[in-house]
Amino acid sequence: MQENEMNHPEQQTAENGEDYNINADENAAGSTHLNQPVTDGDELEKLQAELQEQKDKYLRLYADFDNFRRRSAKERMDLIQTAGKDVIASLLDAVDDCDRAEKQLQSAENINTVKEGILLVFNKLRNTLQSKGLKPMESIGADFDVEKHEAITEIPAPTDEMKGKVIDEVQKGYYLNDKIIRFAKVVVGK
Repeated sequence: MQENEMNHPEQQTAENGEDYNINADENAAGSTHLNQPVTDGDELEKLQAELQEQKDKYLRLYADFDNFRRRSAKERMDLIQTAGKDVIASLLDAVDDCDRAEKQLQSAENINTVKEGILLVFNKLRNTLQSKGLKPMESIGADFDVEKHEAITEIPAPTDEMKGKVIDEVQKGYYLNDKIIRFAKVVVGK
């Protein structure tokens, strides 16, 4: 570095030997402070206080966000763990009825009474599930739809009208609040 550049770092020498001032454009953004070094201690303290205030605001905001993130994660875990609580609680009555029916099966002599009791328990279970939004899918006789049905096998159709339609249902499909939660496993006529 030349001696001229050492004494005045803002002064530099161009390749043609002329000196030019790199701080010559005082209107350029961010250059106003370059020509006037900060000598006032009050201004420096003011800037340091402002910087500290901004750091404090940043740390508080970061802490708030971190607390929000932790609280949200905890709430999500609680929701996942107890999501089916109301459904399970509503099924407990049907489970109690099943327990009572099992006791009656061991001592009952009239088979018609046992059948009637079991049908009552099944109907109570179905009604409870339907009240929670469960709806069975009606598939037999309907056109085969890959969006709702899973074909297990194809068999020759008994009539021409049954070709491409569901002839038998191996496993019933279900909707929960109009969204398919289980596809029906069906036998299709060909």
